[in-house]
Amino acid sequence: MIVQQIIENINNNQRFLVVAHENPDGDAIGSTLALALSLRDMGKDVVAYNADAIPDVMRFLPQCDVLVDSLPDNSHFDIAFVLDAGDLERTALPVRDLCQTVINIDHHPYSDFGDLCYVDTDACATAVLIYRVLMACQYQPSLAVAKALYLGILSDTGSFRYSSANQESFAIAGALVGLGVDPWEVSSNLYESNTPERMRLLSLVLPSLQISSSGHYASISMTLDTLKQSGASEEHSDGFVNYPRSIRGVEVALFFNQTAENLYKISFRSRGAIDVGT
Repeated sequence: MIVQQIIENINNNQRFLVVAHENPDGDAIGSTLALALSLRDMGKDVVAYNADAIPDVMRFLPQCDVLVDSLPDNSHFDIAFVLDAGDLERTALPVRDLCQTVINIDHHPYSDFGDLCYVDTDACATAVLIYRVLMACQYQPSLAVAKALYLGILSDTGSFRYSSANQESFAIAGALVGLGVDPWEVSSNLYESNTPERMRLLSLVLPSLQISSSGHYASISMTLDTLKQSGASEEHSDGFVNYPRSIRGVEVALFFNQTAENLYKISFRSRGAIDVGT
């Protein structure tokens, strides 16, 4: 079983890199912190890395300062855990050159890289898979780990509103609350701690709303000029794609994010009937 193989790799090695995709969301940050802190509790040497800074709304997480955005020269690890990435390139790090073994843990479809690949698309979040691994290790999560896992699940289920919020997600969330997690603390920090910069940016982005004649597709866009005018940064636009998706009748939403002159990053979100992951 793949989980048992992961446990054997944890037991038989000492130096670990834990990394998720760039421009991290709640699941990427929560999964990274949860696994990194757990491995440290087990006596392992761990570096938790992300190419981008932790979003401000997630800085309430205990020990979040362990997450770094640079590595010392000549860094090398026994194992690299790549979490929630979908593709190795999304780590913005030469992971293969830094370790002996790559372990991919993800809940996204078509995520098939790694020497070991633990992917379950029925899981609502990568944090769920981390929880399964920790339980199989007979590890009792600390409150810091529990908060990080809860954040990952809450974020990727849209506060348990999305269709991905299955029975397992509620069961694990309940167990984490039993360990001391305060749901209001997590949700209020994540959803009710908007900065003035984010709200100014949103006020400039929403007028770009376009809805198709069928009413099934909608989009918004953000330009470099918009960012400059608002005084915000790209991280402040996290979750903006959910606004056009919230419109009645819309099945697919798009967010056009200008990252450079003549270069855009496009985010897709679906209500579930249409696969936008391919």
